[in-house]
Amino acid sequence: MRMKPKKRIDLSLYLVTDRGLAGNLSLEELVEKAVAGGVTVVQLREKECSSREFYELGLRIKRILPPDVPLIINDRLDIAMACGADGLHLGQLDLPAAVARKHLGPEPIIGLSVENFEQLTQAVNLPVDYLAISPVFLTPTKTDTGPAWELDGLEQARQFTDLPLVAIGGINESNAFSVIRAGADGIAVVSAICAATDPKEASKRLRQVVERARQE
Repeated sequence: MRMKPKKRIDLSLYLVTDRGLAGNLSLEELVEKAVAGGVTVVQLREKECSSREFYELGLRIKRILPPDVPLIINDRLDIAMACGADGLHLGQLDLPAAVARKHLGPEPIIGLSVENFEQLTQAVNLPVDYLAISPVFLTPTKTDTGPAWELDGLEQARQFTDLPLVAIGGINESNAFSVIRAGADGIAVVSAICAATDPKEASKRLRQVVERARQE
């Protein structure tokens, strides 16, 4: 299946899925509620399931997303291509961005996580569309990263590159304002939405914080 042409990516509120936090909600229900509340990007992240299940999940999520909300697949180039996703998100131990771009072509979105300033300096020369500054704050949902960037590090990253930046790691309603003011183009969250009692309302509040930070 061919991947879709590149969409303009609005990083304002970037949901990274975690079915283990979703309680009684199905993944589709969680995503639908989150998008209704203001999520602008959905990254499907699956570390435990089979390739077949990952592929089928990708198809189902793609079908329910509105045209302006891109579906990004975490790590798996094959799944991204097979389900016709809008893009691929890579970590430092995944396929090199240049290899992924060679297979995907020029249009699909590619994002890359950077965990320190050295990785950031290397990333600005890679064929990627945005960078994830990870982790801004320490978080229990992602333990295989280096020290947190904190707000000072995020500000330095913003000064170093014009690439769009999405901040991830320990971000919630209480600190999202400061993260946007520090230079992030958007916030990526896992538990702040996936573990919320009401994902729609949680997404709505987070999006309001992001928009307020941009206006002040």
